[in-house]
Amino acid sequence: MTVRFGAVTIDWFGLASVRLEGQTGAVIYVDPGPEAYGVLDDYTARDGDLILVSHDHHYDPESIRRVAHEDAIVAVHESIDARRIDRVDERPEELPYAVERVGDDESFVLGPLDLFTTPAYNEPAGPHTDADGTPHHPEGAGCGFVVTVDGVSAFWPGDTDVLPFHEEMDVDLLVPPIGGTFTMNRREAAELAGAMRPDLVLPVHYDTFDEIATDEEAFVVDVASRGVPVVLEDPRP
Repeated sequence: MTVRFGAVTIDWFGLASVRLEGQTGAVIYVDPGPEAYGVLDDYTARDGDLILVSHDHHYDPESIRRVAHEDAIVAVHESIDARRIDRVDERPEELPYAVERVGDDESFVLGPLDLFTTPAYNEPAGPHTDADGTPHHPEGAGCGFVVTVDGVSAFWPGDTDVLPFHEEMDVDLLVPPIGGTFTMNRREAAELAGAMRPDLVLPVHYDTFDEIATDEEAFVVDVASRGVPVVLEDPRP
C-alpha cells in the first residue's frame, strides 16, 4: 500500500526504510536496508535522486545500489565508519555516487529539495541503553532528517529517544520510530505526536525483529485520541 499525502507519496519497506516521491518526480529514500533484515528484498528500482543514511546500523551499500540512480546524491552521517560494521566492507566514499557527509545540525538545498539534519541519540540516563547503561545510540553517532519536497516537510527523527527540541518542530509529516528498545517506544512517540501536532503521522521502525515488536494498532488509537491524523503502512514487499 502506498500512502498519499498532499503532493507526496510514501512507501515503507520495513525497519526505517522509507521512500518519498513528490508530484514533480523527486524521489528520496531514507535509510534503505539493510539486507540482513530482509528489507528491500526483491526490490530494485534505481530511481532515487537523494539517499539519506542516518547512522551505522542503517548503512548498507547493496541496498543503496538497489535504490539510487547513477546521478544520485547520497547523504550519510559523518560518524558512519564501515570498519565498525561487520557486515560491510565498502566505505561511503567508495560508492559510485556523489556522497556528502552530514552532521547533526546542518541545512542544505539540493536542487528542488530542502534538507536539514537533527541530533538523534539515546539519553545515558534514559531507558534505551544496554545492560551496562551504555546508550544504544550515543550522542553524535547519528542524525534525523527533515526533507521538504513539493511543499511537504517530512521528518524522520532517526534512531533516537524523544528529545526536548522535537516538540518545538513544525513539520507536516512525522515518521517516528515506535518499536522501543533502541528508540522511543509507541507511547513516547504518541506523546510526541500530540505535542508536535503534524498533519499526518506514519510510524516506522517496528516489528522487523523481535526486539522492536509493538502494538501498532494501539499506537494509532493513542495518536488519534489526541486529535492527530495517523495512518499505518504495510511494509512494501
